[in-house]
Amino acid sequence: MKCLIPFAGLLTTINCYNVKWVARVTDIFTGMKILALLVIVAVGIWYLLGGNTQNLENPMVGSNSSPGYIALAFYNGLFSYSGWNYLNFVTEELKDPYRNLPRAICISMPVVTIVYVITNVAYFAVLSTDEILSSLAVAVTFADKMLGYAAWVMPLFVACSTFGSLNGAIFASSRLFFVGARNGHLPAAISLININYLTPVPSLIFLCVITLVLLFIDDVYALINYVSFVEALFILVSISGLLYLRKTQPDAKRPIKVNLILPLTFMLTCGFLVISSCYVSPFEVGIGTAIIISGIPVYYATIHHPIAGLGTASQKINNFCAKLFVLGIGTAIIISGIPVYYATIHHPIAGLGTASQKINNFCAKLFVCMPNTEKID
Repeated sequence: MKCLIPFAGLLTTINCYNVKWVARVTDIFTGMKILALLVIVAVGIWYLLGGNTQNLENPMVGSNSSPGYIALAFYNGLFSYSGWNYLNFVTEELKDPYRNLPRAICISMPVVTIVYVITNVAYFAVLSTDEILSSLAVAVTFADKMLGYAAWVMPLFVACSTFGSLNGAIFASSRLFFVGARNGHLPAAISLININYLTPVPSLIFLCVITLVLLFIDDVYALINYVSFVEALFILVSISGLLYLRKTQPDAKRPIKVNLILPLTFMLTCGFLVISSCYVSPFEVGIGTAIIISGIPVYYATIHHPIAGLGTASQKINNFCAKLFVLGIGTAIIISGIPVYYATIHHPIAGLGTASQKINNFCAKLFVCMPNTEKID
């Protein structure tokens, strides 16, 4: 995961510089991801039409059907759909959000769900259960088995998919921190906007720092469980609050309103995920709970009963950041380059030298050149 550090810095810089660039990057890599999924689906259908259905004859053999493990399976599955709620974070940047937000959700969610389900059917049709479980990247294993000489394109598509997803997550999550700071739940400096590019540069850099810290956790599945449990818990609390307000304030103005069956069903699902995971992954649940609880004293010390002098210190930090980031995008580039420097030069990531040598050899063959230390006139 540490190999993502340079890309996180690069994407943070792009997000600091120009929102239109962010949209273009997302569109390009989303298109490549869709193309890869269509290739997988087409190959899977062709494989099944050839009568190769042996891997689908007993699909549930060896599965664990206990509620706790089903909850963990949901966590890993929902992680693939985790972008569904990001659109809510950027409603201020949508045109006519009360009309376009429900439309975008109603169109995108069924399409994404259908495509992902068909893609997984293709995976399970071609690959055995053992091959899927032992694979580090199922799409790459699928391509190695089915695409022959063209299999090299799949790692490229997977990398582009990851790059595009990371770009979208940075764009949306930075707005979440920005609004939280604007409402007084985070340091006010995070709510600043760059005067030249009209982007939340402090929020983006704050998010980048948190991302870099999390990238040093080697077990990605444990990280998914941490995040998924906390996310499910907060969604459960949010929906409970929504239902409470629907009951206590039935006549309040609600530009976007849905039938009560939907939030009730969603609340019960989140409750099942939260409760079941406590039995199967108590350590991950404990870590997630500890992270949440650690915020309570901070809340009381900074918002509920602010410590004397905290407002003055916060204002000084706010003024300092305002002066710092008025310098423009150069500041963001310099700061985002620090983790890249440490990951590539000061303390190189394990295996980076080998990867660099492979790139060097590839470029040497591509451009038909060789190392040369002589001065070129």
